Amino acid sequence: MLIDLRSDTVTKPSKEMLAAMFEASVGDDVFDEDPTVKKLEAKAAALFSKEAGLFCPSGTMANQIALRIHTQPQQEIICDRLAHVYLYEGGGIAFNSGCSVRLLNGDRGRLNATDIEENINPENIHHPVTSVVALENTSNKGGGSCYSLQAIKEIKNVCDKHLLKLHLDGARIFNALTETKDTSQETGKYFDSISVCLSKGLGAPVGSVLLSTKENIRQAKRVRKVFGGGMRQAGFIAAAGIYALDHNIDRLKEDHIRAKRIGEELKKLSFVEELFPVDTNIVVFKLSQKMATEVFLNKLLQKNIKAVSFGKQLVRMVTHLDFTDEMLDEVLKALRSDF
Repeated sequence: MLIDLRSDTVTKPSKEMLAAMFEASVGDDVFDEDPTVKKLEAKAAALFSKEAGLFCPSGTMANQIALRIHTQPQQEIICDRLAHVYLYEGGGIAFNSGCSVRLLNGDRGRLNATDIEENINPENIHHPVTSVVALENTSNKGGGSCYSLQAIKEIKNVCDKHLLKLHLDGARIFNALTETKDTSQETGKYFDSISVCLSKGLGAPVGSVLLSTKENIRQAKRVRKVFGGGMRQAGFIAAAGIYALDHNIDRLKEDHIRAKRIGEELKKLSFVEELFPVDTNIVVFKLSQKMATEVFLNKLLQKNIKAVSFGKQLVRMVTHLDFTDEMLDEVLKALRSDF
């Protein structure tokens, strides 16, 4: 039995999800004729109190489209130094939008209103114009950390005061909401745009949805076309996204419970120097110098367990819907064995 904890993107569609995909009504989405895509976009938009949605092949594309429509070249985007839009999207902000980035040192990937306000550029020809604040919830590189609704409100107030757009990289937003107990409708009201990934914790095989106003989505559709993201009979994969939203949100708490169990076991290991707080489904920990990352990962692999390096002496494990209690027992057993 292979146990893959590298990411929550490694899941396979369930039998029920596959059935929904095969039964989907489809059309040419570039001609705006795919009924299942339209249903997914409307469903996701309603969940976050938004007017419209745009189905995209990936979260990276959804984020990059949002930043493109909110900016002009030579402007600046504020985000945390650990943000996915900066670290893991191939330099897309510079390439796609012609913008610079102001990186802040937040708390495990989370920004606060005070730091944001202090880093908004003054009106001066020497500085790029600050135009967008981008948040990530949960923060991947921050070990699955979440924003409180109060923190989001405070950041939104700063953005409104300075006429800035607020974008949410909500790749794992439902993991965050599972823990904070806030509603998606209330959360969505504070953002000008939101990207929601369907292929991470929710288990769809591919796809993200960008949510915003009708006018923004009209512009976003043009950018998606330029980025090569126009898909034809996309309803087959959109159906998986609908199934994921209908069936796989409530069960996310199971992933969080299993992640916390792994965290508790890791605390007992002499060669684990630091364990990030396990808030959701991501477990990040730092190995001491006496245990090389490659050695640790290879020992796990010998026990049919996959994890991933996450930086110098850092390892990440991510629980997901294909990770069962039986697999959890095997991981705990492996961690208790001789390393």
